[in-house]
Amino acid sequence: MQTSYRFSAPGRTEISGNHTDHQHGCVLAAAVDLETTAEVTLRPDSIICVASEGYAPVEIDLNDLSVHAEEKNTTAALVRGVAAAFAQRGCKLHGFDAAVRSTVLPGSGLSSSAAFEVLIGTICNELFFDKKCSAIEIAQIGQYAENVYFGKPCGLMDQMASSVGGLVFIDFADPAHPAVRQAAFDFAHCGYTLCTLDSGADHADLTDEYAAIPEEMRRVARVFGKDVLREVDEAEFYANLKSAREAAGDRAVLRAMHFFDENRRVQQQVQALERDDFEGFLAGVRDSGRSSWMLLQNVVPAGSREHQQMALALAACEKQLAVRGACRIHGGGFAGTILAFVPHYKLDAYVQQMDAVFGKGACTVLGIRPVGAKKVEL
Repeated sequence: MQTSYRFSAPGRTEISGNHTDHQHGCVLAAAVDLETTAEVTLRPDSIICVASEGYAPVEIDLNDLSVHAEEKNTTAALVRGVAAAFAQRGCKLHGFDAAVRSTVLPGSGLSSSAAFEVLIGTICNELFFDKKCSAIEIAQIGQYAENVYFGKPCGLMDQMASSVGGLVFIDFADPAHPAVRQAAFDFAHCGYTLCTLDSGADHADLTDEYAAIPEEMRRVARVFGKDVLREVDEAEFYANLKSAREAAGDRAVLRAMHFFDENRRVQQQVQALERDDFEGFLAGVRDSGRSSWMLLQNVVPAGSREHQQMALALAACEKQLAVRGACRIHGGGFAGTILAFVPHYKLDAYVQQMDAVFGKGACTVLGIRPVGAKKVEL
C-alpha cells in the first residue's frame, strides 16, 4: 500500500497594517482556524499533480520550471513557482499527487492563495528538503511564486502569517530577514469575537487595482530617491507635498499618507495589546478602517457606481456595532470580506442583521490558530 502524507496550512487575517508590508512596513496578523489541507502520495515520475476539490486537476513537470506567461493568475503558476524556488536552493524534487481541500474559501479575504502556496512549500520542505527551510523562508518562497510566476506583486504578510502561525507582529524593514514576534493575546477574554463579513464582491479582474497601490507608493518614494516608503523620512515627505503631488499624483500622495499613519498605528496597537489596553487597540482598528477608506482608497474599485459592496459592508457594520466594537478593511481590499471585532453580547444580533443584508452565512466567526503550516501525523 502506498504511503500517504497529510499537510495543513491555515488562512490568515490581517489585524493591523493594511498595505504596509510591500513598503517594508509593520503588520499585525494572525493565522485562523480555517485551513487548506492536502493528502499527498509520491509518484515515480517528475509530475506534480494537484487536485483541488471542485476544480480540474493541475499538473506541472519538474523538468520545466521556467515562467510560463500563459499560466499567469493560475494555480499552475503557484505550484511551478514554489517548485522552482526549492530547485534554486538545491532541493531534489520528485513528483507527487496532492488532493487538496480548503475551508479558506477563495475570495474570503483570508488568503486562500497564501495558504495554498505555503502548503505546497511545506510539502516540498518536509518530503524532499529535510526541513532545511524555516517557516520564514517558506513564506518568502510563496511570495516569490506569487510575484514572479502568478504575476501579483503582493507583500509578504499573508504567507508569513500562514507559515508561522498564531498572532504575529512582523517588521519588514529588512524583508530578507523580517523581524517576527509572536504575541500571546486572547481576544475572547476581552469580551469580543473576531468575525469576517463577506460583502459578496468578487476579486476577479482586480489585479490592476491591487498592483496600483504598491506602484503608486513606490512612485512617491522615488520622488525622494528611495525605493519604498519605509525609507522616506516622513517630515521630509510632508515638507515637500507640492513636489510629490506634481511628480506622483494626488492619489499616490494620499496612499503615502496612509502608509506613514498605518505603519505607526500598527506599533501603537501592539503596545496597546501588550499593556492590556483593548479599548486603545480598538480605537486603532477604527482609525485604520477610516484611513483605508479615505486615504488608501481600497474600498471601491475605480468606476464602480451601482455595486459598492465593501463600502456598504463597512457602513452596515459600523451602524450595527454603534460605539462598541470596530471594523476595517483587511487584506487587499476592493472585494471579499471586512474584519470586525464584535462584543459577545451583540454577536447574535450582529450575525442576524448582516446575514439579512448580505445573505445567510455571510458572517464567519474566527479563532486564532496557534501553529502555522505543518505536516499532520496520521
